[in-house]
Amino acid sequence: MSQYVHGLEEPMTLPEITGYRVVRVVGHGGMATVYLGTQLSLGRDVAIKVMRPEALADEVSRRRFENEARTIARLEHPNIVGIHEVGRTADGLPWYAMPYLPHGHLGRRDLTRDHGRVREVLRALLSALAYAHARGVIHRDVKAENVLFDEADRPLLADFGIALRRGYGTRVTMVGLAVGSTAYMAPEQARGQQVDFRADLYSVGVLAWEMLNGSLPYQADDALSMALAHTQNPIPRLPPALRHWQRFIDRALAKSPGRRFADANQMLQALAEVPLRGGRSAPLIEGALRRAGAGARRVPPLLWIPAVLVLAAGIGLLLRPATQPDPDTQAAAQARMLPSPEPSDAQGLARDDMSGTAATGPMELVDPAAARVAPVSQADRYLLEAERRMQAGHLAAPEGANAFESLTRAWRADREHLRFAPVSARALDAAAARAGALIAKGAHAEAAAMLTAARQHAAATGQAEGEAMRQLRAKVETAADARIAAAAAAVDRADALAALAAAEAAGIDAAVTTRLRRLAMTIPDVAALAARVAGGARVVRGPDGAYAIANAPVSRADYAAFVAATGHKSASCRARGSVLRALAPKNWEDPGFEQSPSDPVVCVSWDDAMEYARWRSEREGRSIVVASTAQGASVATRAMGPAEWRSDCAAACKDRIAAGRSQRDELSSRALDPRRGYDDVGFRLAHLP
Repeated sequence: MSQYVHGLEEPMTLPEITGYRVVRVVGHGGMATVYLGTQLSLGRDVAIKVMRPEALADEVSRRRFENEARTIARLEHPNIVGIHEVGRTADGLPWYAMPYLPHGHLGRRDLTRDHGRVREVLRALLSALAYAHARGVIHRDVKAENVLFDEADRPLLADFGIALRRGYGTRVTMVGLAVGSTAYMAPEQARGQQVDFRADLYSVGVLAWEMLNGSLPYQADDALSMALAHTQNPIPRLPPALRHWQRFIDRALAKSPGRRFADANQMLQALAEVPLRGGRSAPLIEGALRRAGAGARRVPPLLWIPAVLVLAAGIGLLLRPATQPDPDTQAAAQARMLPSPEPSDAQGLARDDMSGTAATGPMELVDPAAARVAPVSQADRYLLEAERRMQAGHLAAPEGANAFESLTRAWRADREHLRFAPVSARALDAAAARAGALIAKGAHAEAAAMLTAARQHAAATGQAEGEAMRQLRAKVETAADARIAAAAAAVDRADALAALAAAEAAGIDAAVTTRLRRLAMTIPDVAALAARVAGGARVVRGPDGAYAIANAPVSRADYAAFVAATGHKSASCRARGSVLRALAPKNWEDPGFEQSPSDPVVCVSWDDAMEYARWRSEREGRSIVVASTAQGASVATRAMGPAEWRSDCAAACKDRIAAGRSQRDELSSRALDPRRGYDDVGFRLAHLP
């Protein structure tokens, strides 16, 4: 297979990492250098990935990287390279250790003549991505060099180190450098847009092409030209011997994410449907026509032109419509010509999902001949009524005047009516589409009501296990899967469980319910976390994930408990700007004014605040930090102060930020010495899941 790599300068010295002996460089990447090392405690060889200084330029991005590495370390899948440990070098650069796999990467293997092995590799990668995506993790750098092989020659997906949970930040995480290799990069990723799981599936499509052909689908001399090729050039055509893969490739490499596979599981299913060899032979009719065409070229025009005219006349006779359509056909035509009123309730989208029922302009009047045709039975009247209600968007509501109730009445009036099955199938299909849309936007109660009505109709008419309900359940399962994945990215367990409850209203299989519930229950319950915070906390969901921000700053009573438990000696304190600070020393117990135990503690330094947060984390067994500027902005500070320390740097990290008004000024932010306490500065905590 071909490789598309960038040359990078090798570091002059090996990094110092506690607990490891670094042996040599084994590879370079755009963000990091990989070293072979030995974990001294276990005596095993490991690969150590050390981030470059320019890749994570500030402390905030380094901490975010470490948090994400810990998230990825919890991914346990047979086709994902795990992470052993996360830390920092003696120079402060983030690193993580992973298994050392010396059997090379996919870019060094030629699989062009081993399509069975190509399928095995694709199945392994898609299985790994399905697992990661279900937990909200997007890889964003799937490429041949990141597919490694273990002792058993199993393919493993590596380098989740630059992956982000869905909803975290933008695609660009370092100044001037785009994440991912442009040779495998989805068009939206190359354009710098936000990406979702389908960007990974595009990269798998590039890998599929590369394994089959031995070359990349697009060729370019530099990264920019390669990115432009992915965004602008048409999808290339496979050679004749590989044409049975073309449909799979076309969907995998679609420029628009909406035209690609919806998820890794759907892509796996499509892979299973690719013929094992060069596709089926041409149909008999197609071959016969081809042979006839070849023979026709040898016949004089005076003979074959009349033959063509005779053939056309025969086809016209065969396609001529009957002069007397049967009553059911007339009723169907009448129903199709009825005007389509605007939807008047929340189910209006169902009308848009009905094939062939939405008008694109002013509706023509009903044909007079059709208007004179009366329904031939009570069932006809109910079916016409059901179609009118579907067109109006009244699928499941209001009670007593919705399409499902009309359809059930039609079935009871005539169980053998020829039009009942297709009209009912259309209604169930519209319900599936509408419920999926409602689940996608979080309207789970409405979706559950829609699906309950659909399921009751199917049960009442003997269709509970029919094809229409099977398709409905499959679509609802897909919608719930996607919503639970989105809830995982937003760390919103309640939303995930609500999506599951809506799907259960459709009667999805017990095994599917168990799987979705397991996924939902792996999401941290941030709401429950907030409820456990003394004094209360507010749940916030944003670009940096979900967390609970305390409603109030840390109180004197809380800080006193910390001092009593640890014997911590707090920093000296002063009144900001006072020339008498040496004559009137202050501390957190005596800041120079009266305070109650519930008042915010002041006269504590930034260092004191960080030690307090560390103590709380250890005592409560969860991650508790001093609020950052972004986290603190999600809750109002007190009008009369105090200002609050933030975890962010200022002045090249010599100073720290204190945000909010105080009794001395109305500044929104100021930079202060982190080693001192101030009598108008306290701090607030953020609780992480």
